[in-house]
Amino acid sequence: MDHFPDAPRVPEQQQATAVMHLRFEDVSQTGHVMLDALPHGLGPAIWSKLIHGSPIAALMGSHGIIPILTRLVIEGGEGPIAAREPLHVRGIYQLAHTEDAASDVNRLILAMWLSATARRSRTYGRPPPGAGEPIPAGRVFAEHVFTRPFAAPGERKVLRFESPDLPAVPPERYPWRSPESLMGLPEGAQPLDPEPTLDPIAVAFGLDHTDANQHVNSLVYPRIFAEAALRRFAAHGRSTALLARRVEVAYRKPCFAGMRVRIALRTFTIGGALGAVGAFVPEPPDGTASAASEARACCYIRTLFEG
Repeated sequence: MDHFPDAPRVPEQQQATAVMHLRFEDVSQTGHVMLDALPHGLGPAIWSKLIHGSPIAALMGSHGIIPILTRLVIEGGEGPIAAREPLHVRGIYQLAHTEDAASDVNRLILAMWLSATARRSRTYGRPPPGAGEPIPAGRVFAEHVFTRPFAAPGERKVLRFESPDLPAVPPERYPWRSPESLMGLPEGAQPLDPEPTLDPIAVAFGLDHTDANQHVNSLVYPRIFAEAALRRFAAHGRSTALLARRVEVAYRKPCFAGMRVRIALRTFTIGGALGAVGAFVPEPPDGTASAASEARACCYIRTLFEG
C-alpha cells in the first residue's frame, strides 16, 4: 500500500538481536502476529541493548532531551505461528536530521527498524506444512524527533547535540512527511466513502489507555481505529472477518486520560483488500459533528485489512 522505509547499513554498535516472548492474545486465530504486539520488540532489541548506556541515554538523563515517537509503521508477516513460540527480532537505529525549504536543519531524528522471525507452527492441532521453518513474522519502523518536552515552549526544539560523543548534527538527511499526508488515499485505492465521516461513537480515554509517559499509549490508537473501521465496513455491507495487516500512525500531539475524541475516517478498497484512513480529533464542547471534523487532529492513521 505504501513504501516501508528502507533500513540503512549501520555500524555493528547500532544493531542487535533479541528474543521476544508472545502472550496468547498476541496471535490471531489465523496464526498471524497481531500488529500491536510487534513494536514491543523494540524494547529488548534496541532500547535495552543499544540505547541504554549510550550517549543518547546520557542526553535523556542529563539534558532532558527525549526522542518523542512521531511515526510508527507496522507490517504483519507470514503464518501460522504458535503463541508459545518466541519471536527472534533484529533491530537497528540511525540518527539523522531534517531540513526546511531553506536547507536549514529543523529536526534531529532517531529512526529504528525491527524485523521479526518465528518458526512456522500452530498453537493447537496438527503441525502445518513446513512446520519448524523460519518465516518472517512482521516488521516495524519507528520515527522519533528529539525535543525537550519539559522546557519552556520556545526552548523545546533540538537542532544540535551538545555531546562530545555524538555529532552536533547527524550527517544523514531524513525525508520528513507531514502527519496530515496520511489522510490521502494510497495510490490505486477506490474510495468507499466520498469524504471522511465521523464515527458515531465517541472515544472516552481512561487511565487504562495510558502508560508511564503520562498520556495515552501510542499502541492504543491503532486498535481503537480498527474497531471504528470495522463499524464503517459493516455500514457498507462488507464482512468484518478481517485482520489488520499494515498500519501507519503519525502522532502530532498526545491525548490524556479524561479526554473525549472522535474518529474521522474514510474507507476504501485496494487490490482486493479493504483499508481506512482517518484522524483522532478532539470532541468539541457542544458535540457538533461539523466542529469535530474541522478540529486539528491529535494523530493520523492509515490501516490495511485482509480477510
